Amino acid sequence: MLALSRKKGDSIIINENIEIFIIDIGKEQVKIGIKAPKNIPIYRKEVFEQIMQENKQAVLDVDIKDIKNLFDI
Repeated sequence: MLALSRKKGDSIIINENIEIFIIDIGKEQVKIGIKAPKNIPIYRKEVFEQIMQENKQAVLDVDIKDIKNLFDI
């Protein structure tokens, strides 16, 4: 992990096409802005983890009979 110190108004660049801005620094939180190409998904960690869990559950809920019917096997 890379740890950086930044001030309000500063930014960092990732991979030449993602820029992370420090918009505001409060007592308990830092407000950031992210500028990235539209084809790069950006999620808060808790949302990403929920999506991954739902995807895993969806795979477990699949019935092989449904897949066979889908492809007329």
